[in-house]
Amino acid sequence: MRPSFVRPLAAVVMAHAAAMALGGCAVLSPVPAWELVKGASAATSTALATAAPARASNTVHHGDAPVRAVCIEFNRNAPLEDLVPALQVELKGQGVDSRVYEPGTGLQQCGVWLRYVATIEWGVPPMASGYRANLSAASLSLHRSDGTLLSTSSYVADENFGLARWAGTRNKIAPVVKALVTGFQS
Repeated sequence: MRPSFVRPLAAVVMAHAAAMALGGCAVLSPVPAWELVKGASAATSTALATAAPARASNTVHHGDAPVRAVCIEFNRNAPLEDLVPALQVELKGQGVDSRVYEPGTGLQQCGVWLRYVATIEWGVPPMASGYRANLSAASLSLHRSDGTLLSTSSYVADENFGLARWAGTRNKIAPVVKALVTGFQS
């Protein structure tokens, strides 16, 4: 006959083994303070990525009919990997389809071109260990295929730069794309 404490002891051992097998479980972590720091770091990174008080500036719009499709001229001198995808997502949000072309190609297919320049800066974000590129300035312009300027708008980081520096490229570029397409700065 088994002692009466064996069954509850086996249940406790099984519960501990199951809890230890769970990834990211901080309840039984040997270093709960470290788990708290990791959680705070993730929350801070998320907050910084969406906290840009970005706004468009120096917008000029010549009042032409709304654009429904543009060709984006890829700029190899603006090596920020998420810039073109951010442009395309924001254009789509404004009801504008887009395609990306190398400079000098696609001229016959495109009635309107989006050209851009961007400045990036490198730094170490808070709670991070490595350098990361971030968008510090950008200028966008829409041109007809004959070169006529339709509109232009820019983004420049705030003078203080502060924590908004680490906001995502899409958050920074969104008001500029809206101003470029609509002519209204927000």
